[in-house]
Amino acid sequence: MNQLSEMAKKLRTPQQRIVISTEAARPHRAAQWRDHRISSLLLSLPALNPRRRKLAAGFSKLAFTVVVSSWLLTTLAASAQTAPAATATTQAQPWKQIPIPPLPAFKPAQPHRVELENGVVLFLQEDHELPFINGTILIRGGSRDEPNAKVGLTSLYGETWRTSGTATIDGDKLDDVLEAKAASIETSGGTASTSMAWSSLKGDFDTVFASAIDLLLHPTFKDDKLQLARQQLETGIARRNDDAGSIATREAAKIAYGPHNPYARELEYSTVEAVTLADLNAWHTHTVVGSNIIVALSGDFDSAAMEARLRAAFAPIPRGQRFQSFKATFTDPRPTVNFVSKDDVNQSNVIIVGLGTERSNPDYYALSVMNQVFSGGFGSRVVQDVRTKLGLAYTVEGNYGASYDHPGIFVVEAATKSATTVAATKALLAEIDRLKTEPPTPAELSKAKDQVLNSFVFHYDSPDKTLGEQVTLAFYGYPVDTLEKYKSGIEKVTSADVSRVANKYIDTSKLAVIVVGNESQITPSLATLGLGTVKNLDITIPPPPGGKPAE
Repeated sequence: MNQLSEMAKKLRTPQQRIVISTEAARPHRAAQWRDHRISSLLLSLPALNPRRRKLAAGFSKLAFTVVVSSWLLTTLAASAQTAPAATATTQAQPWKQIPIPPLPAFKPAQPHRVELENGVVLFLQEDHELPFINGTILIRGGSRDEPNAKVGLTSLYGETWRTSGTATIDGDKLDDVLEAKAASIETSGGTASTSMAWSSLKGDFDTVFASAIDLLLHPTFKDDKLQLARQQLETGIARRNDDAGSIATREAAKIAYGPHNPYARELEYSTVEAVTLADLNAWHTHTVVGSNIIVALSGDFDSAAMEARLRAAFAPIPRGQRFQSFKATFTDPRPTVNFVSKDDVNQSNVIIVGLGTERSNPDYYALSVMNQVFSGGFGSRVVQDVRTKLGLAYTVEGNYGASYDHPGIFVVEAATKSATTVAATKALLAEIDRLKTEPPTPAELSKAKDQVLNSFVFHYDSPDKTLGEQVTLAFYGYPVDTLEKYKSGIEKVTSADVSRVANKYIDTSKLAVIVVGNESQITPSLATLGLGTVKNLDITIPPPPGGKPAE
């Protein structure tokens, strides 16, 4: 009986997916979760007829009131009698004397890696906890490689690929087939890659995998599905200036990277309309070759048998030429104040932005600790000073970004009342300066390192998560022991290291300020920041070509 209960519990657990990111890598932060045990308990209570349920509810409220009242009286009396002792205990804080053992060595599970003669790389990770098999195909080439005149090509490609279907089954029919099996096949376009992902029960793997391979090798891009994908993107274009926070984030990226940099380019009606079916087919033909493909599988299978099955499926793909991504150039932003007027708000979104670093940087570990000291949660400097002590912002955030193969973005941001816009901006700039002049105290350093390490392990506490990161590292050519080195790298960081990297990588003369807010309510004006002439940014959306009305 216990075994059946345990199996039922596992089958109720949400199905996990392989999460593979070929986008920006940021210093790790703890994940948040919610406990559903209380709601589950309520759902498991026996059903009552309406009258009995009403009576029971009345008795339950009465009983609850009596119990709580009794508890409060008892607690208050006990507190009054023991207040001196409680104060003494609080002052003593004996729990701080409890020894905390060091974290054990981090040894993530290494997936089985195979490279086929045609360049296809396979990663296999057995996980027999649940009877599911999840797979992902990663294909080099993404939005950063699109022509300037056709920005949005890979987004349209990723959407139209799946919805169009293949020569043997259209996308709508495929939806019905997969839904009947509680399975999925999805395609998408990203910054550095396009991808296909599928998931199914172990017993349905053969048919779902066959459909995935059919879609990979024999897609039929259809005009009506391309038109639908265009409409979806153009709806986003039309609404991109609705939210002040989104405007600030978008304009900050354009200032940090440059407006024509592939990591900051914007979709426009003209670029979306310029993409044709021929473009989608050409992109597919160019990228879907063996030397561009990485395949990752996780789930309830035997690696030897699965390897043989994958070899048979992927070996016929021609090797082709490996995709060479565009190498962008990066220039630090100038120390300017940039303003976007939005008259329908009564607060300001303030962002201070500059270039970050790459994850391959030897100083990545020290920068991760610096980031935690500066902006890592409620106990960080910028939150404690700007939000808690000064009360100048509703939200305060920051991050020294590190991407895998190009600089990330260093960003400090706050949402504040219109009247405190200048004061909040000055407070943020002061905190940046203090980071360079005041090394972290021993307590700050210890806390930051503990937070980084304790959150790090939760990013890789399942085979799926570890496999996803290992595939991402392989995609960018990082050593296989990169994850294992992270723990020791963080542990070695000293206060002097944090101070050194803060002074080396953060230069206030290479930081720009972006403010989105209501100009009539911002007093004093942004000119009083003393950072030069305020530049007004034009965020007008260019109209669709040919006079076509916007969606």
